[in-house]
Amino acid sequence: MVCPETSSDEPLTPAGRLFLQPETDLVIHCIIRGKNPADMDAIKSAIKSSLMVQHPRFCSLLVRDKNGFEHWRKTPIDIGQHVIVVNNRLDESGNFIDQTQGSSSTEEDDEAAVNQYVADLSVSSPLSTDKPLWELHVLTAHKCAVFRIHHSLGDGISLMSMLMANCRRADDAEALPRMVPDKKTVIKGEKGRDWFWLFGVLWWFLKMVVFTLLFSMEFVLRSLLVSDEKTAITGGDGVELWPRKLATAKFLLDDMKLIKRAVPDTDGLASSSHLAVKLEICPTLLSSWKIGNVSVVNGETSCNPLNSSSSVNMVQTINDVLLGMVSSGLSRYLDHRTPNVLHEGLRITGVAMVNIRPHPGLQDLSKLMKSNTKARWGNKFGVILIPVYYHKGGNDPLEYLKRAKAMVDKKKHSLEAYFSYKIGDLVMSLLGPKYACMLNYKLLCNTTFTLSNVAGPLEEISLAGNPLSSIKVNTSSLPQVLCNNLSLIVI
Repeated sequence: MVCPETSSDEPLTPAGRLFLQPETDLVIHCIIRGKNPADMDAIKSAIKSSLMVQHPRFCSLLVRDKNGFEHWRKTPIDIGQHVIVVNNRLDESGNFIDQTQGSSSTEEDDEAAVNQYVADLSVSSPLSTDKPLWELHVLTAHKCAVFRIHHSLGDGISLMSMLMANCRRADDAEALPRMVPDKKTVIKGEKGRDWFWLFGVLWWFLKMVVFTLLFSMEFVLRSLLVSDEKTAITGGDGVELWPRKLATAKFLLDDMKLIKRAVPDTDGLASSSHLAVKLEICPTLLSSWKIGNVSVVNGETSCNPLNSSSSVNMVQTINDVLLGMVSSGLSRYLDHRTPNVLHEGLRITGVAMVNIRPHPGLQDLSKLMKSNTKARWGNKFGVILIPVYYHKGGNDPLEYLKRAKAMVDKKKHSLEAYFSYKIGDLVMSLLGPKYACMLNYKLLCNTTFTLSNVAGPLEEISLAGNPLSSIKVNTSSLPQVLCNNLSLIVI
C-alpha cells in the first residue's frame, strides 16, 4: 500500500524490512489445539480485551512512502477482518468433508487434517496488506485455531511472550503461566583463586576467540560460495514454491531421558551463560517439521536449558538428543533413498536460529515493550550453522548423540550467533534490504535444513477459557526441503 508519509508513521526495523522481501516473506503459524469446542463469542471478546490489539505492531498497517520505504501506520482494528471461521470438517488431504454424510474421526485424523491445512497456507495464502499483518483461523470442527503472524512483527520469542501474556494457568484463571526460570551461573572457589584459575580463564577465552573466528569465517563462506553436496533432501532456488507436507511424530519424555543418560558425561568446554551462545530448550517439547515432526509428550515442570552451564562439565541435554535424532534420521533416510551413492562422512548443514537477548527463554512483555532495553520487542536472533554427517547404516545410534553434543558444545563456546546478527544488520544498513535478502536467501539455498525452537509454559494453560492440549509453531515456506521448528508445550 503506497501512501504519503505522516508524522505519526513509524519506520520498520532493518529485520522487519528483510522479512518483507519477496524471497524471505515469512509468516509464522502457531497451531493451538483446545480440549473443548471453540466458543467464538469468547474468542472474539478475548481478542478485543487482549494485550495483542493494544500493541502498536498488531494495530498498524504496512505502508510505503513515495521512495519505497516501509512504515507502520496506526489504524482501528476490525476483529471481523482478522478472525476467519472454518466450520466444516477437513480430511487428511485438506479438503472439506460433506457433513450430510456423517463421519467420525480420531485425534490422529484431526491432527493430519490441521497439518495439511497449515501446509497449504504456507505456500498459497500471503497476508493481505489492507489490514494489520495477522489473522486467526478457527477450525471449529477440529477444536483448533491457527494464528498467522507476519515475521516482520517480531520473532518467536516476542510472539510467544505475547501469547503467554494472554493465557492463564489452567488451575488458576487469574494467574499468568510460569515460564522457564533464569539460571544464574555460580562460580565456585572465588576465595581460592590462583594462577591455575587465571590460566583456565585465559585458556577458555582463547578457545572462544578461536571458535568464533573459525565459525564466523565458515558462516561468510557458506553465505557466499560454499554449498552442501546435492542429495535427495537438497533444496535451492524455487523450492519455497513447492507443495508442503507437515507431519507429526511423538516420543515419550522418559525415552528421551533414557537416551540422554545412556551417554556418560564428558569433559566439556567451560562456559559462562553471559558469554556463551544461548540456545534454550526444556524437556517438554513439540516440533513441527515440514517433512517430519517430533513431539515429546508426558508433560513435566522441570527444565534443563541447553545454555545452562557448570564450572567445568556439560551434561547431555534434550536438545543434544533431538539433534542426534535428526542426524541419525537423515543418515537412515538417505541410506534408504540413495544406497551406495553418498560417501561416508558427507556433510549436511543446518541453519539454527538463536535468541541473542541477554536473558534466555520467554521475556516479560513489559520489558519487551520498552524501547531502551536490550530485551526489546522485534526480531532479535542470530544464526549458527549446524553440521551433521552422513554415515551408512549399522553404526551405533548413540554415536550420533556424542557427535551432536561435541559440536553443540563448541558452538555454545563461540559468538557465532552475535556475529551473524551484526553482519546482517551491517549489510542491511549499508546496502539495503535487497542485498541483505540475497545474502540470507543464498545461505538457505547453500544449506539443507533449518532448526528453530522457542520455549513455552511449565504447566497446563488455557486461552479464552479453553484449556489447551498442544501448541505447535511453523513458518511459511523456505528454499529448503526440511524445516524443523521446535516449540515447548505442556500436555
